[in-house]
Amino acid sequence: MGSTGREGVSRVIWKDKGCPDRTAMTTPAGSGMGFGSVSWWGLSPAVDLQAESESPGPPPQADTEHETPELNVLLLGSVDGRHLLRTLARAALWPRRRFHFYVLENNLEAVARHVLIFSLALEDPEKMGLQERSETFLEVWGNALLRPPVAAFVRAQASRLAHLVPEPDRLAEQLPWLSLGALKFRERDALEAVFRFWAGGEQGPEPFPMSRLWDSRLRQYLGSRYDARRGVSDWDLHMKLHDRGARVIHTREFRRWRDTGVAFELRDSSAYHVPNRTLASGRLLSHRGDRVAARGYWGDIATGPFVAFGIEADDETLLRTSNGQPVKTAGEITEHNVAELFREMAAWGRPRTSQGDPEQVQGGTEGSPEPAAPAPEPFTVHFLSLGSAHTLHHKSCYKGQFQLLYVACGMVHLLSPELGACVAPGGRLIVELAQFLVDLRQEQLQAFSSRVGELAQAAGFAPHLGGKPSDTFARFYKAGDSAPSHEDQAVESGTPLPEVLAQPLEATDPPSEDRTQPLEPGTPPSEPLKLTSESQASLLEASAPPTGSQAAKSENQTVPPETKSPHLGHLNPGPGMRTHL
Repeated sequence: MGSTGREGVSRVIWKDKGCPDRTAMTTPAGSGMGFGSVSWWGLSPAVDLQAESESPGPPPQADTEHETPELNVLLLGSVDGRHLLRTLARAALWPRRRFHFYVLENNLEAVARHVLIFSLALEDPEKMGLQERSETFLEVWGNALLRPPVAAFVRAQASRLAHLVPEPDRLAEQLPWLSLGALKFRERDALEAVFRFWAGGEQGPEPFPMSRLWDSRLRQYLGSRYDARRGVSDWDLHMKLHDRGARVIHTREFRRWRDTGVAFELRDSSAYHVPNRTLASGRLLSHRGDRVAARGYWGDIATGPFVAFGIEADDETLLRTSNGQPVKTAGEITEHNVAELFREMAAWGRPRTSQGDPEQVQGGTEGSPEPAAPAPEPFTVHFLSLGSAHTLHHKSCYKGQFQLLYVACGMVHLLSPELGACVAPGGRLIVELAQFLVDLRQEQLQAFSSRVGELAQAAGFAPHLGGKPSDTFARFYKAGDSAPSHEDQAVESGTPLPEVLAQPLEATDPPSEDRTQPLEPGTPPSEPLKLTSESQASLLEASAPPTGSQAAKSENQTVPPETKSPHLGHLNPGPGMRTHL
């Protein structure tokens, strides 16, 4: 969910409750402001998308060229690739299929992180061993600070990717699983610029002072409770996350992450001091009448990256308790799950002789060498243009194409009859709920779940009543060819769409209609934003507009004259710089 990924939950909740203004949303609990306006990790456990699509989905489509059934999945706001990795890792348990994952995010930094994560997961085992790959993934994905060797890996990979993005032929040769063909040219330029920033090389002041940015976000989030942040952290963990099913998250690891941004401490704490640039995002701010492009950290500081891989496990022994307390922590479970996932990913594409199905064996007899001609890539990740959610149904290649639609809680406002038209009759819809958002109270979670049901029904889906009830996901299926009504006022195109997870901090914030837009190549450079130090947080927590981040309007956030803030790593706008909602 990028630039606004997390603003819709609260807007729809408070709208339903009839609250007249935003001042009602600034209470310590229920404001949602701890989740920021950019999402870097998922707030639900990784799922096997193939299992989700099996029943009562349509029969798999045949790939006439390869005579292999296809599974086409559209994902809105999946953010970190966890569902894709889980699906590929579990593919050996299912009949062989060609996967086509169509991923739609609302910021290009999330797209860049997808590419980096998959490049790491598919790294040649001879170049990087399983343990090193797993540890590198955990640090890049979930830590605000990196060890120097991991930071060097990010720089090297980013430099390589920055050279590949503008050269489609080399990209197809070296990363055959990746398709950027649906991105606009300016989006590819911006994606290249993101990789170049990650590769480093800037001169002058530190371009991304992560520790200061994290602390200022925390101060703004907690306000007068900052000095009691340890007690606040314990309350959020024990009274909210534990009660909602995340009991394995340990107090010590949660406190450490809340204080420093380091979720997975795999080495001595002193080893983590290099800012993780993959967590940087840009935003256009208005300062004294000038548009200023600045980078900062606008991500989650409330829940953490523990939920995605750390609260469930195939190995039930990892979830054992002793005297009522979990034996393993969420960090330890995450390490185990990611290592197993990468181990299974390493075998992806090899002949699966153990299944005993001749059609799945691509080599010769057991023990024979791999065939000289490589088999076709069994999956492709297609990245869609940022603003294309409401226009996909206009293209025949997407209409009725997908057997499964996944929508993250930060993208629920995009669920519409037009999007529903892209799902095949009998196809499935799975929506991530807001279960692990600690700033939402129970009645707000219930209101959000009810709203999800309304939007799904208006889009032509019916609740899927089979299977075990879940507080984390809502599941639906598309019944027959029935066309959804376009007269539903709740989802009419002119009706404000739900906000998602990050509330503006002040009632004086800019109106939600303000949007951000990637800077055009011709945009004149802005003067650097140089504000002194008392209120960095107010700048960092500037209002995040609704996730229409793809709109053609630019965000015009005004920094109050009294706002003072330390250096944010300002940038001169250029062809690769884009701003966030």
